[in-house]
Amino acid sequence: MTSTKTPPKPAYRDSTPRRVVAFGRNTWRGLTSMRTALMLLFLLALAAMPGALLPQRSLNAPKTADYIAAHGWWGTLLDRLQFFDVYSSIWFSAIYLLLMVSLVGCLTPRTRDYVRSMRAKPVLTPRNLSRMPHFLQAPRTASVDEVIEAARARLKGWRIAEREEDGGARTISAERGYLRETGNLLFHFGMLGLIVAFALGKMYSYEGQVIVQANGSEFCNGGIYAYDSFNPGLRVDGTELEPFCVKVNDFSAQYTPENQPVAYLAPIEYQSGADLQNNVWKPYLLEVNSPLRTAGDRVYLLGNGYSPTFTVTYPNGEERTQTIQWATTDPATHLAEGATKFDPPGVTDAVERRTKQLAITGLLAPTPLVQGGVLTSVAPQLDNPMVAVDVLRGDLGLDAGRSQSIFSVDQSMVDDGRLKRVARQNLAVDESITLDDGTKIRFDGVGKWVSLQVSHDPTQVYVLGFAIVMFVGLGASLLIKRRRMWIRVSPADSGEGGTVVQVGGLARTDQAGYGEEFNRIADELISGEKRKK
Repeated sequence: MTSTKTPPKPAYRDSTPRRVVAFGRNTWRGLTSMRTALMLLFLLALAAMPGALLPQRSLNAPKTADYIAAHGWWGTLLDRLQFFDVYSSIWFSAIYLLLMVSLVGCLTPRTRDYVRSMRAKPVLTPRNLSRMPHFLQAPRTASVDEVIEAARARLKGWRIAEREEDGGARTISAERGYLRETGNLLFHFGMLGLIVAFALGKMYSYEGQVIVQANGSEFCNGGIYAYDSFNPGLRVDGTELEPFCVKVNDFSAQYTPENQPVAYLAPIEYQSGADLQNNVWKPYLLEVNSPLRTAGDRVYLLGNGYSPTFTVTYPNGEERTQTIQWATTDPATHLAEGATKFDPPGVTDAVERRTKQLAITGLLAPTPLVQGGVLTSVAPQLDNPMVAVDVLRGDLGLDAGRSQSIFSVDQSMVDDGRLKRVARQNLAVDESITLDDGTKIRFDGVGKWVSLQVSHDPTQVYVLGFAIVMFVGLGASLLIKRRRMWIRVSPADSGEGGTVVQVGGLARTDQAGYGEEFNRIADELISGEKRKK
């Protein structure tokens, strides 16, 4: 009777851990290959393109908001995908970190192999030199020692190793061009250092922009509050900025006859370090491409514009004078627009004050042209400037606790009727307009302002250094040729003295030119005479 019992299945060892280890090992090998590093480098350059093509929130938040609003769902989708914050996005940071890990992973074994090869002696002379791509053989009357000594002198600068063989033969193994691999490693280590320096720069750098009146006004790098806009690095909180002060004494611009700008010049004074305590000011001529470098920061001249001055005389005889910058709307003619705002003096009641605030808004024309009552500007120079103003009275929203632009009024106040236009007129310098309550507004003249940018990047020198290392390494890897040469000197078989010289050569790279060098060296070794290059 046959048994129907099923035999037990053989117990196999669980291979899941092995598979996990194999998967991890293969993934690491793929990630740390030079091919992967090059692909990630290309991918990083591709990922950086949106940062150059699209407005970035860290550089210009209002322009970014306008772009999103103008492009509807497409702009919203790009915003969700962090295309307006490219360099701080998750996907850009992931590529950046993978590239750094890949470079470290592929450079570590290459560096180890490079050190091992530098310590190793040149390879032994092959038994059959005639199989080498370059080969030359000829007899000589000199002895073996004389030929070897001449070869040793001729191959000065090469790494050589001498050996003796059976039958009295002697060989020299020579190799040159090790700096090619050195250059290759320098290039990749320079690239790795550049990536690390850029990353550290994003953490510890900052940029700030500020507008300063060019009438002796000062700006001090004391904190974020001193700037109009401030872009800190990830590790910068703005409380420990290196202190320095800048005083803008004047500003002048030079133009061509076609009103094209030639030069912007801002004579300034600055103090930093011990000069702050001693109150010593040092002069400097600030230009567009000539930043001031002090206290580890760089101060750039970005732009310029005009600031109209208005004096308001209230019915009780009190005066208020204010000079505030207006924004340039046309760079070609420096036509500007803005808003100069005044609080009524002597009014302590909040409700009453919000009914008597004034705003002078409109256009400023440096070189005016009036056609049909419409004011425009025809040149950027100050030549009898004029303003076209709307005077608004009411609630400016200054007590609402919300920040607002210094260049405009809160449009919602106008829409709600809490801010009303009470006058409109074109004014030349020293002309005035009188409101219905007896308030007099006089246009006193035009001042100048400059826009400064303060940049701090402690890794700038390191970035330059690593870039130079990359350039030197790339030049070495492209220009230096790796080649080998073997020389075997054997006693002649004729018994009459003399030697047989065999010279073999092998180029370790695909560059042309080694054939000529080999022929020249081999000819000198065989003939005993030095040839001209």
